[in-house]
Amino acid sequence: MKQALLVIDAQQELIDGNEKECSVFNKTSLLDNINTVVEKASASDSFVVFIRDKDVAEGIGKGFEIHSDIHIPKDSKTFDKEATNSFYETPLLVFLQDNMVEHLVIMGCKTEHCIDTAVRTATVSGFDVTLVGDGHSTTDSQSLTAEQIIAHHNEALHGHYNVDNFSVVRNVSENLFVPNHNEFR
Repeated sequence: MKQALLVIDAQQELIDGNEKECSVFNKTSLLDNINTVVEKASASDSFVVFIRDKDVAEGIGKGFEIHSDIHIPKDSKTFDKEATNSFYETPLLVFLQDNMVEHLVIMGCKTEHCIDTAVRTATVSGFDVTLVGDGHSTTDSQSLTAEQIIAHHNEALHGHYNVDNFSVVRNVSENLFVPNHNEFR
C-alpha cells in the first residue's frame, strides 16, 4: 500500500509566532515530532508532502518557509494553498491519486483549522487517515486553551468516518506507517 505524510503549515512564522500571534503550544515537541515522523516516512518509502499556507507571513520571506528546524527530505513535495483546505485548488489530490496513495499520515498546524479540514476532506476523498495525536498544534482561542483544542480534536477525529474511509489518532511513538484501520472496520 502506498502512503504519504502530509505536514501542513509547519511554517516558521506560524510555529514561532510574530508580534501579533504567540507561538503554537508545545512548539519544541511539535518540531521534534515532525522530524521523527518525517524520518519514519522516509524509512517506510512513503511520500513526504509539505503544505504551505500563503496567508502565513503574507506568502513571502523566511516566515513563509517550512520551519528551519524541520529536516526536509530532498525528494519531498511542497504545495502552496490559499484556503484552509489543503485539497482546495492545489495539485495535492491529483498527486496522491496519480501515485496511488491509499493512506495519509497527517500532522502540522493549526489543529482546529487546517488539520481538522485536511482529515475530514481526506476521508471523503477516499483515503484512510492517521492523525498524529501529538503531532499537531495551535494557539489558545478566546474560549479554549490550545491544549483543550488539541485534546478535543484528537477525540473527535479518532474513528471519524465517511462510509468507506476513516481516521484514527495515533502518537509518534507508534508505527504510524503500518495502518491499523482494518482492525476497526
